[in-house]
Amino acid sequence: MLTISEFGRRAGLSHKALRLYDVSGLLAPAQVDPANGYRLYDEEQLERARRISVLRQLNMSLTTIAEVLTGTDEDALIRLDRWWAAEEATTASRRATLQYLRDRLSRSGTTGLAPRPVLTRDVPATKIASIRADTNQQMLIGVIVSCSDELMSYLRAAGATADVGSWVIYHGAVTPEGEATVEVCVPFEGLVDPAGRIGIRVEPAHREAYCTITMDECAYPRIMLAYDLVFDWARASGVPDAGPPREVYRPDCHLLPRDEPAVDIALPILERNH
Repeated sequence: MLTISEFGRRAGLSHKALRLYDVSGLLAPAQVDPANGYRLYDEEQLERARRISVLRQLNMSLTTIAEVLTGTDEDALIRLDRWWAAEEATTASRRATLQYLRDRLSRSGTTGLAPRPVLTRDVPATKIASIRADTNQQMLIGVIVSCSDELMSYLRAAGATADVGSWVIYHGAVTPEGEATVEVCVPFEGLVDPAGRIGIRVEPAHREAYCTITMDECAYPRIMLAYDLVFDWARASGVPDAGPPREVYRPDCHLLPRDEPAVDIALPILERNH
């Protein structure tokens, strides 16, 4: 058994950090002396302590660390990769947003959306696996990436076929100041049961208006120009919307060149008035 001082020295953690991890449930001491309250740690806890320390250096929250370190090392690796993918996606989005603002401030004239058509299509009834989550704009990319990865892993494990991309349905306005519910969806074929927060449902057949944008154009606030384009077209055409707007992502769109078509901004609509 190791005293808190010896354990902290060997793990590279301060007394304050060890007490915080104890209170948060991340790393409780192996024993607490009932007479004097001294904390004692087992040498086998050193590896977990060092992992926590490294994850904190990545600015990972205590809640997320607890999730990553739950279960086997294989589970932890999957959760770590999923978290890092979300962090990288968030960084890419912030970089694109910064460039948008720089272009606007420098009056370079490159911040608009190049002219493109708004098209319509019929979408058949589609079986989807989905996760609903509340998020604001800052956390949105991370939520989309982590939920998409979770859905794909679940569907693959269930033997389903899911190779046509994914959707994000917006059930409210996601802004930097306020949260709303988004539904991350993966269309699939096969027999799959719901599990935990993963729901299985059929999205009804519908007609939708849409325009296509690149991954670079997905960054907020630039993406809002594409939404404006679709909504303006619907109003000008006299067709009421028939459901919440959505983003339809092509398979492996994150691997496409940033300037190639990758995402459809879509709005379910009623039939055109005659």
